Amino acid sequence: MSPDVDLGWNDALDASWRSIGAPGAPGRVARIDRGWSTVMRHATDLEPLRTRNLYVDVAIGDWVVPSDDDEQVEHIIERTSAFVRRASFEGDRFEADTLAANIDVVFLVHALGSAPNQRRLERELVLAFDSGATPVVVLTKADLVDDAEPARRELADVALGVPVLVASGLRGLGIDLIRAYAAGNRTLAFLGASGVGKSTLVNALLDDEVMDTGEVREADQRGRHTTVAAQLLRLPGEGWLIDTPGVRAVSLWLSGDGIERAFDDVFTLMDHCRFRDCKHDREPGCAVQAAISDGRLDAARLASLDRLVAEEAALEEEQERFLKRSDRRGYRPRR
Repeated sequence: MSPDVDLGWNDALDASWRSIGAPGAPGRVARIDRGWSTVMRHATDLEPLRTRNLYVDVAIGDWVVPSDDDEQVEHIIERTSAFVRRASFEGDRFEADTLAANIDVVFLVHALGSAPNQRRLERELVLAFDSGATPVVVLTKADLVDDAEPARRELADVALGVPVLVASGLRGLGIDLIRAYAAGNRTLAFLGASGVGKSTLVNALLDDEVMDTGEVREADQRGRHTTVAAQLLRLPGEGWLIDTPGVRAVSLWLSGDGIERAFDDVFTLMDHCRFRDCKHDREPGCAVQAAISDGRLDAARLASLDRLVAEEAALEEEQERFLKRSDRRGYRPRR
């Protein structure tokens, strides 16, 4: 019997499953707790399977095949997308940390009531583009301000065509528009810092008080983590939602084309520099510096790009050194 399409199963996943011989009965990981995966085989499962995930890198949203006795995850179906960052624990700095998998749309959540953070959004967009999911920016807590448009425009300036929505979980503003992205049993994910209002937004989408909400500090509108474990949750009607704990540090992992896509405006300017090896500093005929001089490009955006490129280059060098040491010890990290 084929996996349940109401859980988000699609043609790409089906092709991957059949390429490995269509083993077992695939289910979807709805929660992970210290080595145990809660696996749903049907969208209406009232008693999901709990199985061990030892020796496999399982993430929320993964499709997995348990062993015949349901004791152990044996296969992970190739992911259609994955939101991956560098592990946040010092001892695992050379490991990839997969926050969620098989996401169709990832909402990058920022809050009104505090200054828009363009630099954080740029980092989030790099990760989102690399994930394979479609990014959408959401500005929450519209109930806190009289006019959300200035902040929306400021984030839109670096979003480069990515939709920037305005929402309020308390007032229900923008909820139907966000929910519409789940049509066709697609999976949505919400990622953002603590205190940006993700849990309130999730409760509004689910029409239920599923998530705890917490207070934020008046001074900087930061809050505590109210979501402590990622979960796969069914939306009313159709579709799925992955809620994750607040992400304080947005650390890049080895990038694909995420940087190029997130900074497409800067790379397009670079193509028009006089010299191919232009450093975009003081070289004559630099299209980037010309755009900065006449106000078409913010100098802070170029500096941000330089930092992210340098960060990725440093990570690649560290990874190479670590792999060489690991080869000598017979250990290889997850990538």
